[in-house]
Amino acid sequence: MDTQQSGYHGVMLEVDLTTGNVQTIPTPAQDVDAFLGGRGLGIKMLWDRIPYPGLDPLSPDNPLIFLAGPFSGLPIASASRTCVMTKSPCTSAESSPYPHASTVSYSNFGGFFGPEIRFAGYDGIVITGKAPSPVYLHIDNSSVAVKSAESYWGMGTDDFDKKFSQDLGQGRFQTAYIGPAGENLVSFASIIHTASRAAGRGVGCVMGSKNLKAIAVRGDTIPSVAKDKQLAKEMESSRSFFSGLSTGTVLSYKFGDGTAFLLQDKSNAGVMTVKNFREGTFPDIGRINADAAREKLWERSIACYCCPLACKKSGLVKEGSYKGLIVHDGPEYETGVMFGANLMASDLGAIMKAIYDGDDLGMDIIAAGNVIGFLMEAYEKGHIDQAYLDGIDLAWGDMDAVTALLGKISRREGVGDLASKGVRALCQDIGEETKTYAMHAKGMEMAAHNVHANPGMGVCYATCTRGACHQFGESAFDQDLKAVIDSLGICRFATLPPLGLSLIELASLLSAITGTPWSASRLLRVGERIINLEKMFNVREGFGRQDDVLPERFFTEALTWGDEKGAVLDRDQFQGMMADYYTERGWDPETTRPSDDKLRELGLDGIVG
Repeated sequence: MDTQQSGYHGVMLEVDLTTGNVQTIPTPAQDVDAFLGGRGLGIKMLWDRIPYPGLDPLSPDNPLIFLAGPFSGLPIASASRTCVMTKSPCTSAESSPYPHASTVSYSNFGGFFGPEIRFAGYDGIVITGKAPSPVYLHIDNSSVAVKSAESYWGMGTDDFDKKFSQDLGQGRFQTAYIGPAGENLVSFASIIHTASRAAGRGVGCVMGSKNLKAIAVRGDTIPSVAKDKQLAKEMESSRSFFSGLSTGTVLSYKFGDGTAFLLQDKSNAGVMTVKNFREGTFPDIGRINADAAREKLWERSIACYCCPLACKKSGLVKEGSYKGLIVHDGPEYETGVMFGANLMASDLGAIMKAIYDGDDLGMDIIAAGNVIGFLMEAYEKGHIDQAYLDGIDLAWGDMDAVTALLGKISRREGVGDLASKGVRALCQDIGEETKTYAMHAKGMEMAAHNVHANPGMGVCYATCTRGACHQFGESAFDQDLKAVIDSLGICRFATLPPLGLSLIELASLLSAITGTPWSASRLLRVGERIINLEKMFNVREGFGRQDDVLPERFFTEALTWGDEKGAVLDRDQFQGMMADYYTERGWDPETTRPSDDKLRELGLDGIVG
């Protein structure tokens, strides 16, 4: 029998929405040791629970798993993250024998939800099945109930958050929920927490497929710690990073703006997504950057659990058509680019209205902005007409047209039905001539980072196990490190060099929590194990070298303005980088499958052969 390890409760909550059955299941000690928690434990559970390829992601058998990490719920600064793990409704293989082949999907969000799962006495929540009608999950420590959510179905996330909180009463519940996009099975629907923190990349679609509107959780316990005095000492040492942010340094100034500081920096560097990835510099960046937001919009900063950074920005539109609109989502870098520079929009108030609508509808704004940018270009080039767009004149920068299209996508109405399936589905419907500028990898829409002058990001997009994700990492080392961070439950911002927590410091914190010795090298080996198991999940689904590719635009259409004017991705250089990556990983360069020797080396003997 497994022995509960310090730092973990040793149990998870499992709910079958088809039967209404609620039970606790053990958290396997051997899996905790090998995968930590969060993203790592999530891929191990997904692999075990989906033992065959081709499962429809919207099947009741596809588990939706919410996982905290061993840092979550402890007073470690910035230990606020929650990982949602499932099979992706967004991705697809170039050629696979399985009609529902898709990749792993994981999404990581901040706030207070993960810590509250731990306060309630669980290491995670596993949801299977499908409720016969809309429900929500009510968790109050060990008291768990599945309750009707029919009165909430159809509500946008802003109004729902307010009403649901009132209905829950005075208790300190943390909630996660979907909007109309998730209810209507938009493939890139998000799960929303505290009105604006989002778990994107399609996990909200899976939640909607289960008729699950929301989860409310509350608890009053914390996990045991093996060496509390040592942990206190390690935490005190780790706080030097955060105290350094209040000393007037450049890093302090930038963190004060959240990720919005990147808007100007990335545009200057020529690596921003502009005009559906045609360009890397936005001429009107001064109208939507952090300086503009600070002057015209921001009212307050919002922090996640136990975090002094407070990178989330809340603001009030003070002028223009949307004067008086309160928005709790930035703009931060991704939303500001994908609904701003990517669409050639520079009206900050109108951009904030689109961001508000995206969050309120419960939609992944990265994917939505990419899809709309693709349609704008197809419309500009005459590959579609106004009739295809249900009468919408989808010109560059027209944010009224953008908000109209967002509504159609969330309702899956008219053109919104096909658009709700993502840019690859639109490309296949419109025609081969649009393939060059359908900006995705494995069916997942690319984010706010251009590749023409940034080949490392090209490797990141092409190799990412959940599709084109900018967060995956540009090298094997970076990918392994990020997998570790996502599994511990700490925010990546807390680990940024040069002042961020190092691998050695993360290992010291984990050693104090668990009472077992951890080192930087051992943590990295866990990260490598996670990446390889994610890769094997995809290989089993039929993904191969033909799927680790980028759109032709990056290789054939040079940037035409900005400091990187003329930049284009060198095909030979990029292919060399990919070959080096597979060699370093110990993966077959022709198929991209991890070698049996590599799998054995990582203790993944059970999936060899």
